[in-house]
Amino acid sequence: MNRRAASNESRPVRWVLCAIAFSFLFLFLVLPLLAVFSEALAKGWALYLEALKEPETRSAAGLTILIAALVLPLNIAFGVAAAWAIAKFDFRGKSLLTTLIDLPFAVSPVVAGLLFILIFGAQGWFGPWLAERDIKIIFAVPGMVIATLFITVPYIARELIPLMQSQGREEEEAAVSLGASGWQMFWRVTLPNIKWGLLYGVILANARAMGEFGAVSVVSGHIRGETNTLPLHVEILYNEYNAIGAFAAASILALLALVTLLAKTLVEWRMRRETQMLGATLPPERTGAQ
Repeated sequence: MNRRAASNESRPVRWVLCAIAFSFLFLFLVLPLLAVFSEALAKGWALYLEALKEPETRSAAGLTILIAALVLPLNIAFGVAAAWAIAKFDFRGKSLLTTLIDLPFAVSPVVAGLLFILIFGAQGWFGPWLAERDIKIIFAVPGMVIATLFITVPYIARELIPLMQSQGREEEEAAVSLGASGWQMFWRVTLPNIKWGLLYGVILANARAMGEFGAVSVVSGHIRGETNTLPLHVEILYNEYNAIGAFAAASILALLALVTLLAKTLVEWRMRRETQMLGATLPPERTGAQ
């Protein structure tokens, strides 16, 4: 069976599949987003803007952005290094490293937060040592950064590993044979080849960092104006029956999600366009054409 025959479904089947897909997206993605903005603006723009101007809401938004800004550079450094090591080198423990990268996907965020309390809490393994030096990790911003980093660490690495494996080692080996140093090889050969995959991973990691709730909730202490991110602030306002404030804060997260979706779509478009242009310029033996 050729490729065209395998995808040559009848028109009714295609319509049904598309209807199911779009219905699911509308019910579970579009409708909730519309509900968030509808509830946030239920009593007018004045109350909505007033809710956004609340000091605690602004503090939560600022802390959310701060944590994401601190986590992303660490994620980039680890993701690129791990992907480069796994894709370009053979070493003992390679399978273990690949498995450990996937660990945050398997561990519940709440459990991860409890583990960090066990390690850095007052009664934890390093708690007394930290207390003696007046270093506060748990119920403070450093603990929230660590928890967010643990949850988001796989995204960039997992995006780059298959990309770098598919590219092979030939270009790097050629650069080294021509006398390039390690940094020259990275900046002039490796980085241009992975730039769109890296940006795609950064977008996903940033979205996850800003929306993280479980692990951050455990280690934050829910201190208003100090350790509340936007997801935690939304929960507090909703539990206090402050619907306008809760949905106004939630609308910020929704807008960030829409911006992330737009950026993701643009990156995917650029990746496809660059791949098509590269395929058009390669000789037949490189593209697999007969």
